[in-house]
Amino acid sequence: MEIERDEHGELSTGDIVRQHERNSRRRAIERRKPFDGLQVQPENPYDEPVPHRTPGDENIVKWGFDIHPQVTFWSAGFLLLFIGLTLAFSDTANAFFGDMLAFVGEYFGWFYILVANIFVIAVLVFAFSKYGRIRLGGQYAKPEFTNFAWYAMLISAGMGIGIMFWSVAEPINHYETPSPYFGIEGSTPQSEQAAMVTTYFHWGLHPWAIYALVSLALAFFTFNRGLPLTMRSVFYPLLKERIYGFWGNAIDTISVIATLFGLATSLGFGVQQVSAGSNFLFGSPDTTWFQVALIAAITGLATMSVVAGLDGGVKRVSQLNLYLAALFLGFILIVGPTLFILGFFLDSTGAYLRELPGLALYTEAISGGEWQSGWTIFYWGWWISWAPFVGMFIARVSKGRTVREFVVGVVLVPSLLTFFWMAAFGGSALHTQSEGIRDVASAVNDNVATALFDLLEAFPWTFATSLVGIVLVMSFFVTSSDSGSLVVDHLTSGGKLESPVPQRVFWAVMEGTVAAALLIGGGLQALQSAAVATGLVFACVLLVSIYSMKRAFDNELLFIDARVPAPPTAHLAAQEGARMRAEAEAEELAELEELEAAAQALAEEHGP
Repeated sequence: MEIERDEHGELSTGDIVRQHERNSRRRAIERRKPFDGLQVQPENPYDEPVPHRTPGDENIVKWGFDIHPQVTFWSAGFLLLFIGLTLAFSDTANAFFGDMLAFVGEYFGWFYILVANIFVIAVLVFAFSKYGRIRLGGQYAKPEFTNFAWYAMLISAGMGIGIMFWSVAEPINHYETPSPYFGIEGSTPQSEQAAMVTTYFHWGLHPWAIYALVSLALAFFTFNRGLPLTMRSVFYPLLKERIYGFWGNAIDTISVIATLFGLATSLGFGVQQVSAGSNFLFGSPDTTWFQVALIAAITGLATMSVVAGLDGGVKRVSQLNLYLAALFLGFILIVGPTLFILGFFLDSTGAYLRELPGLALYTEAISGGEWQSGWTIFYWGWWISWAPFVGMFIARVSKGRTVREFVVGVVLVPSLLTFFWMAAFGGSALHTQSEGIRDVASAVNDNVATALFDLLEAFPWTFATSLVGIVLVMSFFVTSSDSGSLVVDHLTSGGKLESPVPQRVFWAVMEGTVAAALLIGGGLQALQSAAVATGLVFACVLLVSIYSMKRAFDNELLFIDARVPAPPTAHLAAQEGARMRAEAEAEELAELEELEAAAQALAEEHGP
């Protein structure tokens, strides 16, 4: 970008400020220490006393583990019981998961629809109101990653496996069986656009807003208040020191269980697609037990990445994902129906924005049926259950960004990129199907995991591109698994600054085991049921967190408006904020009393 100069050839003040900001950001990125995990060392530059509680001060340190006893034992006990019962009664489990999905959809579908919209509104209000100028990490904090590295980690952790699995299968499904909201017949030109609009709805603003809500809360309370990077910290304005007791333990336990089931759902989808691709390319068996073997192998790769840490493992794999995905996307754009994809992207985006209010509030209260529980309710449950994992990961890499910059980066940019990806792959599939080039719908109906590979049959170099697709799914699998392991490990260590490598390995193995148990116990239906059930509980936690965040943000604005740095600990910030509010209220009352006295004196002077 060319820098403007004034009439004397000197840099303007605005350009000097912008150039200084760019240089400061670059130096902050270059000079930061490498990340080993998600641990955060709270900064205390003002020499204030720190809270009397420290992360992990009640941990048990034995046999290569450093664990918070309540959170770890409650979480691990529940998960082991679930795995044992699912494997022991696999036939009964299959029926149970089906009944659970139908029950939640029938009785709590309206609740999911309502809270998802509340989360979107809350995030947008935080971003585009007075709260948008709050900076994560304090008023002078700088980002620790370049924008490219930041977006790469956002997308890899947030959507990775899902957009590979559903980018072809979902639009084709909705093309044949449109949402009752549209009231149209399937396999028609009208259902073609409706299919992509519905897909955008499930993968656009709503899921990314849910991620943004959780990650924004975690980042603020960690970087601005010096609290541990755990979900309990978000509730400090409401619970105060009680976040270290029963309620804090319960919140973190729910977060661990939700994270593991949300991850298991994604990993299950991923391994089903890898298995289908391997069967397509090499004729390997596409069976549940082969999928379990794949989970074991890929979990091993993820474990190696976990041991390497955030900079050495997750960051590099995330960037590899982005390069491979860009290559894959470029191939589809070049050899596919290029002009159709570009036009379809714009057309579908406009239709999505037009239909969004109606779609967002639609329930099957009048039409009845089970379409919504199998799609929208499942997605909202999946995104909510996955939110602690993605939110904590995004929070850790987002220091130095304002709330407004953060929300634009986490919600708007990834949504547009996801839309374009879906338009390219889903649009190609719809074009191929509607023009009679290839019957992708039959492949989707036979085995939804084969959708992508069947589409690639319509283009050149099928074997090579299918192999790239498998590698990309595995790469996203590794990124999700190792990122999730770091998150769960951090939650179960009480937010301690350093936790042992064996502990990370344990949780990586646990993720794979839960995914395997779900596949054995019911396949795709079990994955969907697990996400919906755990998401329902965590949705209630997120509703309360919105109020907690507002109270904390109001407190932060007191310091910003007074142009003084906020105290670096939650306890001191709350005390100082209360003092400043009391002073402001006293000044306002004094001014009011002065005005009343002046008015009374004026009235007495002029008489009746």
